[in-house]
Amino acid sequence: MRLSAMADSLREQLQSPAYTNLSFEERVGLVVDAEWTRRKSNQLSRLIKKATLRYPNACVEDIEYHADRRLEQSLILRLATGKYIHEKLNVILMGASGAGTEIFK
Repeated sequence: MRLSAMADSLREQLQSPAYTNLSFEERVGLVVDAEWTRRKSNQLSRLIKKATLRYPNACVEDIEYHADRRLEQSLILRLATGKYIHEKLNVILMGASGAGTEIFK
Protein backbone atom coordinates (compact mmCIF):
# COMPACT_ATOMS: atom_id res chain seq x y z
CA MET A 1 0.00 0.00 0.00
CA ARG A 2 3.07 2.24 0.13
CA LEU A 3 2.45 3.72 3.55
CA SER A 4 6.09 4.08 4.51
CA ALA A 5 5.61 7.36 6.38
CA MET A 6 2.88 5.77 8.48
CA ALA A 7 5.16 2.84 9.28
CA ASP A 8 8.02 5.19 10.22
CA SER A 9 5.71 7.25 12.43
CA LEU A 10 4.37 4.14 14.14
CA ARG A 11 7.91 2.91 14.81
CA GLU A 12 8.76 6.29 16.30
CA GLN A 13 5.67 6.15 18.53
CA LEU A 14 6.54 2.67 19.77
CA GLN A 15 10.11 3.68 20.64
CA SER A 16 9.33 7.00 22.31
CA PRO A 17 7.68 7.14 25.75
CA ALA A 18 6.31 10.62 24.93
CA TYR A 19 3.42 9.07 23.01
CA THR A 20 2.14 6.82 25.81
CA ASN A 21 -0.13 9.54 27.24
CA LEU A 22 -1.95 10.05 23.93
CA SER A 23 -5.22 8.35 23.12
CA PHE A 24 -5.53 5.84 20.31
CA GLU A 25 -7.31 8.40 18.10
CA GLU A 26 -4.58 10.99 18.65
CA ARG A 27 -1.86 8.49 17.81
CA VAL A 28 -3.66 7.34 14.65
CA GLY A 29 -4.14 10.99 13.71
CA LEU A 30 -0.41 11.62 14.04
CA VAL A 31 0.38 8.59 11.88
CA VAL A 32 -2.07 9.70 9.17
CA ASP A 33 -0.75 13.27 9.31
CA ALA A 34 2.81 12.00 8.83
CA GLU A 35 1.77 10.07 5.72
CA TRP A 36 -0.17 13.00 4.29
CA THR A 37 2.70 15.41 4.96
CA ARG A 38 5.26 13.16 3.29
CA ARG A 39 3.05 12.63 0.24
CA LYS A 40 2.52 16.38 -0.17
CA SER A 41 6.23 17.02 0.29
CA ASN A 42 7.12 14.38 -2.30
CA GLN A 43 4.55 15.81 -4.70
CA LEU A 44 5.99 19.30 -4.32
CA SER A 45 9.52 17.98 -4.85
CA ARG A 46 8.42 16.17 -8.03
CA LEU A 47 6.71 19.29 -9.37
CA ILE A 48 9.74 21.48 -8.66
CA LYS A 49 12.02 18.97 -10.36
CA LYS A 50 9.67 18.64 -13.34
CA ALA A 51 9.49 22.43 -13.71
CA THR A 52 13.27 22.54 -14.37
CA LEU A 53 13.53 25.88 -12.58
CA ARG A 54 16.77 27.78 -12.93
CA TYR A 55 17.08 28.11 -9.15
CA PRO A 56 14.94 25.33 -7.64
CA ASN A 57 16.17 26.04 -4.09
CA ALA A 58 15.47 29.78 -4.21
CA CYS A 59 13.41 31.22 -1.37
CA VAL A 60 12.09 34.61 -0.31
CA GLU A 61 14.26 34.65 2.81
CA ASP A 62 17.41 34.68 0.64
CA ILE A 63 16.54 37.85 -1.31
CA GLU A 64 19.21 40.52 -0.96
CA TYR A 65 17.71 43.97 -0.46
CA HIS A 66 20.56 46.20 -1.65
CA ALA A 67 19.73 49.89 -2.08
CA ASP A 68 20.47 49.82 -5.82
CA ARG A 69 17.80 47.12 -6.32
CA ARG A 70 15.11 49.40 -4.84
CA LEU A 71 13.16 46.50 -3.34
CA GLU A 72 10.91 47.01 -0.36
CA GLN A 73 11.30 44.07 1.99
CA SER A 74 7.89 44.56 3.58
CA LEU A 75 6.22 44.51 0.16
CA ILE A 76 8.09 41.39 -0.95
CA LEU A 77 7.18 39.56 2.26
CA ARG A 78 3.56 40.63 1.88
CA LEU A 79 3.51 39.31 -1.70
CA ALA A 80 5.11 36.05 -0.53
CA THR A 81 2.05 35.28 1.58
CA GLY A 82 -0.06 35.03 -1.58
CA LYS A 83 -2.83 37.03 0.06
CA TYR A 84 -3.07 39.25 -3.02
CA ILE A 85 -4.42 36.25 -4.95
CA HIS A 86 -7.35 35.80 -2.59
CA GLU A 87 -7.96 39.55 -2.60
CA LYS A 88 -7.94 39.48 -6.43
CA LEU A 89 -5.28 42.19 -6.69
CA ASN A 90 -3.04 42.65 -9.72
CA VAL A 91 0.74 42.67 -9.50
CA ILE A 92 2.83 44.15 -12.30
CA LEU A 93 6.55 43.40 -12.52
CA MET A 94 8.45 45.92 -14.64
CA GLY A 95 12.01 46.12 -15.79
CA ALA A 96 14.41 44.92 -18.43
CA SER A 97 15.20 41.24 -18.35
CA GLY A 98 18.21 40.62 -16.16
CA ALA A 99 18.34 44.23 -14.96
CA GLY A 100 16.22 43.67 -11.85
CA THR A 101 12.56 44.33 -11.28
CA GLU A 102 10.41 46.86 -9.54
CA ILE A 103 7.13 45.88 -8.00
CA PHE A 104 4.06 48.09 -8.13
CA LYS A 105 0.49 47.53 -7.05
